Amino acid sequence: MSGAWVVLPTYNEAENLAAIAERVLAQLAAIGGDHRILIVDDNSPDGTGEIADRLAAEHPEIEVLHRPGKGGLGPAYLAGFARALEGGADLIIEMDADFSHDPADIPRLVAASERADLVLGSRYVKGGGVAEWGLLRRLVSRVGSAYARLILRVPVHDLTGGYKCIRRAVLERLDLDRVHANGYAFQIELTYHALQAGFSVEEVPIIFRNRRKGASKMTPDIALEAVWMVPSLRFRS
Repeated sequence: MSGAWVVLPTYNEAENLAAIAERVLAQLAAIGGDHRILIVDDNSPDGTGEIADRLAAEHPEIEVLHRPGKGGLGPAYLAGFARALEGGADLIIEMDADFSHDPADIPRLVAASERADLVLGSRYVKGGGVAEWGLLRRLVSRVGSAYARLILRVPVHDLTGGYKCIRRAVLERLDLDRVHANGYAFQIELTYHALQAGFSVEEVPIIFRNRRKGASKMTPDIALEAVWMVPSLRFRS
């Protein structure tokens, strides 16, 4: 395996970034081959961008893409994808920078990419789950994933999950200009377009945890975007 890039979008992750980068680098080194972390920072006011630049100066495997302001998760990932493809990535891994996604799962996602074009770290298949969540949050997440699965009629249990390993061919084939979501609905949209294009998708069980430090980026507007976007996706298709 060669050319694995981990794309880490950041906004106000100063408390988490150095630690997550260290853990991710260790997992990528264990896999072997060429690897890179691309930090995509949206001009974080808490100094995340400066920490990213310091990490890049210390580690040749780390690169930083600075964006002018907070522009949303989806556009940050799309900018990261473009840079990773330009840099020769064979696999592009999406993950959160706050330890909600365990870097130790990276090797399992990469291994599954030998069988599937798009690998999802899934909370809602056997062996997966969430930790440290209250009942209401569990219910909202479950209902959201079931809603998207029902409307879009796809055999994926965790459409809203953001831990992915994507083969280069998927991103090269998809018309990424059709991907419009700014928030976490981006994850639904990307997976749906990949399925519509005929790519294979496999779900690998993961345990999702609360962020280690800092404030959640989830807002009512982000949740509402997913609600209205799902039927519009089906209609556009």
